[in-house]
Amino acid sequence: MNYTGEHLFPGQIGHFAVVLSLVASLVATIAFFKANKVTAPADKQSWLRLARGAFLLETISVVTIIASIYYILTNHLFEYNYAWEHSDKTLQTKYVFACLWEGQEGSFLLWAFWHCVLGWILIFTAKKWEAGVLTAISFAQFCIASMLLGIYIFSNKIGNNPFMLLRHEGVLSPANAPMLFDSNGALKQDYLVSYIRDGSGLNALLQNYWMVIHPPILFLGFASTVVPFAFAFAGMVNKDHSWIKPVLPWAGFSGAVLCTGIMMGAAWAYESLSFAGYWAWDPVENASLVPWLLMVAGLHTNIIYRNSGYSLKSTYIFYLLSFIFILYSTFLTRSGILGDTSVHAFVGADMTPQLFMLVNAFLWFVPVLSASKLQNKLIYAGLFLAGIVLSVSVHPSFTLFSCLGAIAVIIIELNRKGIPSTQKEENTYSREFWMFIGALVLFLSAIIISGKTSVPVYNKLFHKNIANPEDPEFSYNQIQIFIAIILGILTAVTQYFRYKDTPKAFFGKKILMPTIIALVLSLAICLPGYMDYEKKGIGFMIAIQVAVFAAIYAIVANAGYIWLGMKGKIKAAGASVAHVGFGLLLLGILISSSKKEVLSWNTTGIAMFEKTKDQDPMENLTLFQGVKTDMGKYDVTYVRDTANDIDRMKYFELKFDKKDDGNQFYVYPDVLRATKGQEGFAFNPDKKHYWDKDLFVYVSSFQGPAQQDTSSFRPVELRDGDTIFYSNGIIVLNKVEVNPQDDKRAFNPGEMAMVLDMTVTSKEGSHYPLRPAIAIKDNNFRNLPDTVLSQGLVVQFNKIADEKKRILEVGVKEDKSMTPIVTLKVYQFPFINLVWLSVVIMVTGFIMSVVQRVKKGKAVTAKKLVHAE
Repeated sequence: MNYTGEHLFPGQIGHFAVVLSLVASLVATIAFFKANKVTAPADKQSWLRLARGAFLLETISVVTIIASIYYILTNHLFEYNYAWEHSDKTLQTKYVFACLWEGQEGSFLLWAFWHCVLGWILIFTAKKWEAGVLTAISFAQFCIASMLLGIYIFSNKIGNNPFMLLRHEGVLSPANAPMLFDSNGALKQDYLVSYIRDGSGLNALLQNYWMVIHPPILFLGFASTVVPFAFAFAGMVNKDHSWIKPVLPWAGFSGAVLCTGIMMGAAWAYESLSFAGYWAWDPVENASLVPWLLMVAGLHTNIIYRNSGYSLKSTYIFYLLSFIFILYSTFLTRSGILGDTSVHAFVGADMTPQLFMLVNAFLWFVPVLSASKLQNKLIYAGLFLAGIVLSVSVHPSFTLFSCLGAIAVIIIELNRKGIPSTQKEENTYSREFWMFIGALVLFLSAIIISGKTSVPVYNKLFHKNIANPEDPEFSYNQIQIFIAIILGILTAVTQYFRYKDTPKAFFGKKILMPTIIALVLSLAICLPGYMDYEKKGIGFMIAIQVAVFAAIYAIVANAGYIWLGMKGKIKAAGASVAHVGFGLLLLGILISSSKKEVLSWNTTGIAMFEKTKDQDPMENLTLFQGVKTDMGKYDVTYVRDTANDIDRMKYFELKFDKKDDGNQFYVYPDVLRATKGQEGFAFNPDKKHYWDKDLFVYVSSFQGPAQQDTSSFRPVELRDGDTIFYSNGIIVLNKVEVNPQDDKRAFNPGEMAMVLDMTVTSKEGSHYPLRPAIAIKDNNFRNLPDTVLSQGLVVQFNKIADEKKRILEVGVKEDKSMTPIVTLKVYQFPFINLVWLSVVIMVTGFIMSVVQRVKKGKAVTAKKLVHAE
């Protein structure tokens, strides 16, 4: 049946490309694997041609899928479920790509795209490693392509097809949309043009420029971890360990990109989320941090092996684990198992069984293919099938045991490969010894973070109820602070050791001056009391102060090494530059987090919401429009609010007057109505940036003027000097004035004015003048009420109740909704710019190291060619 208004061709093209992608990636995997196994040059080239052709088809397919989805989104073809679920007609064009990767299918597609890009670079540069490395990458592509297939095998659905039509997804039914169905229960042919006029929209939190640029960089980081993994796989399969040299630039590239993606996510959280920070140890944040820690550990052991012959097995393990933990993190964040503990986790129960298979397949990919004996291959394949059965039929948490089992088997296979190792123990006065200790500390940090993140898995598997700590962030911080101290000190001193052995006198002489400088600088910061942080006890405060020393030590020692040890040759100092960046990052985190200060203490006593676990009304300042309000160092005025039709946000213009120097500035936090049928608003902060601090401002609640005034005046009789009580204080009648000359209100000619001079005093001790009045002429009178907006008060002069006794009657009305109100949360983050600057420096150091490695590799190749000639 044809349905009016549907555009089927883009979806047909896209789905054909999905199927082609699956087939092509499978063919490429088999062909690259065969090319890696055969020894005859002619056969190898034949298999390579087939593999490259299949990989080209895979690349074209992925680009076609992206282009098809982009066309569907930009043309608002809401007959497709993906467009209806993730976009709407009012969405700005710049957020269309954010729609593409909001869903699981789009994010998998982004991952596959970067695999294609990296694969082609490797095809042109990997040389003898091409076949082995591309085997792993093509298999990864096959697994990802299966996540987009959307077909049923018996009753099991394989993947989610992003080109499914709305009418096929069960979104529409006679129960929830009876107007779309005829009397026979059949969908009307004109259902789309008559009823489905718009989509559900993009998640309000994702309508931010960071969500256009952050996911592509982060997924490039995820995808890049497969390259060192693939080199390690090829080394195991081929029993050739020379892959250690060509993989170094790739490991540095992966570390740089993944670090950039992680910190872009931190910047998005800081710019867009109202939890007032850039890191909250959320499971999705941890899922990206753990592979980065393992990649950096592998990078360091790789350098150790290249220079001293130690730590080859460790390098294998760290590179393999980095990508394995990418897969495990994918399982955690996309299976729905963390749905109750993470605000970022996907809830995708319909893809959960396939996620088990994907994770298990790749976990056992290395041991099955690299095992030397057929018997072992069959055993590992059986363990792989057992992992799938247990995960699907018993409980998804068994995937964790499959992970542990695969890692154990990989370690066993590494021991069977006869990997060369130096029998002599490292000298404790050698660089490789302390670099290895640093790598182990990074590994320990990764395991602790992953273990704490996996608590929901333990709970569901063993039917336990290990509760989340009352302060989840501190539960991580109290451990990671000591890891940071160790890493900071190791980062400082390790560069001053030489490989193999270092004379003690030489080391002591070189490290003495950086140690003294770092100690003096840290004491200058901590002794005056600047780093006093007593919220978590004196022990944690001391740990912070020691960490400050470790951070400064890392900065000073590495800067000194560049200047003295490397004679200022900055181009060759990529590692030291990255270490300086790490020290600055640690210092910026310590200062900006521990010295974060709430400025918006409630001075009005007006609370717009009840106290909750996450919000305390005493830390939120309520502002009435047009009323200057005291906020400690600042006076703040809610000037106005305005709606922007382009981005559909409501902006609040807030004026800050600094009391000590009279400077003023404006900030514009905003709110955006929640999409996808949800109620409420998403609150987006704004910042005032200084070189040494940020003022972080967001609206925690707001209230516009009431459309209809339902409150009434309460009549009260009083004389001069009498007091009236209201909910937040008292009102005193000072005196009655007749025809006052200084009243700014304009009275008509011939009118007699009677003005009540009154004073309002709130519970907080604030005083406000109040002058209700009546104007009388020819036995007619006009009522001129007066208001105190900040107290929600309106008082009117009703009449003279008893002229002889001088008793007056006034009407008192309390109505907090009569004027626009906002409640603000304001933080001060000192030296937060160190965090962002440090990331730039650290990534620059990574890139410098990558460039240096590539140049050295080209120089070595050129020398070999010269000798060959």
